[in-house]
Amino acid sequence: MILTVTPNPSLDRTYEVRGLHRGALLRAEGDRVEPGGKGVNVSRAVAAAGGRTTAVMPLGGAEGALLARLLDEQGIEVAGVPLAGSTRVNVTLVEPDGTLTKVNAAGPALTAAEAAALLLAVRSRAAHADWIACCGSLPRGPGPEWYAELVARTHRAGARIALDTSGESLTAALAGRPDVVKPNAEELAEAVGRSLATVGDAVKAAEELRARGAGTVLASLGADGQLLVSDGGTYWGHAPVATVRSNVGAGDASLAGFLAAGGHGPAALAAAVAHGAAAVGLPGSAMPGTADLDPASVVTTADIPVDRPLADPRTGGPP
Repeated sequence: MILTVTPNPSLDRTYEVRGLHRGALLRAEGDRVEPGGKGVNVSRAVAAAGGRTTAVMPLGGAEGALLARLLDEQGIEVAGVPLAGSTRVNVTLVEPDGTLTKVNAAGPALTAAEAAALLLAVRSRAAHADWIACCGSLPRGPGPEWYAELVARTHRAGARIALDTSGESLTAALAGRPDVVKPNAEELAEAVGRSLATVGDAVKAAEELRARGAGTVLASLGADGQLLVSDGGTYWGHAPVATVRSNVGAGDASLAGFLAAGGHGPAALAAAVAHGAAAVGLPGSAMPGTADLDPASVVTTADIPVDRPLADPRTGGPP
């Protein structure tokens, strides 16, 4: 069972438009409202593939109630922590070539009591989880040490934790030795304080995060595949993608696939790549089910293409 923690969840409204023209009236050719937040997406991906998951998050207002209902309809148990403010709403515009324009709301501020209640909600369910995946940015209120405290409490409960966050929240948590961290290329570069030009540069950066406390680094490199760096070795995986419709949530789907496959070794990396490649071919933040996956197309290897240049992350592409 995978327990997810999303400190700053959202309702995500996505509009498909022919083109983005500043100052113009845009008519959407499709729109949808979906549960949002990185940990929420991990739960959605686990559930879509037939796995068991519980989603812990703060919820407030009519938006929070709708978010909980949408997750319940997808077979996801919701452990909501009451919030005085209202759950945020994010907007995404998707163009035909897959280009995304996102407007993410800041979300409500959490009081000290609400942030503490969120930690307690995780602790009360940790014993029943194979993995705890805590994902996304922190809302206003809690400092970066909140993630570090969550890692420490998870380990005291005897559970394993995967962390998908960035910036000060990631660096503060490394000393607690999270079992898995999952940065993308930009977050990996930010964490080590230098730009990454090649896959080899990304390997060195991942090794540096391990030296600072991370047990395993699963790094999404956009169109350049994914890296797995752990005690068991270093592996690179990739899969072809025929059409990129949306990369929203693709990295979250990758983490779900990785954890559901055990969270270690090249087989788990292959599952992560398959889930990520399937997710970018789906609209909005839709999560792939078993029928969407093409594991036969995935290639994983210990022969790392260290000289391969990393694509510009602004161009999009699969995780």
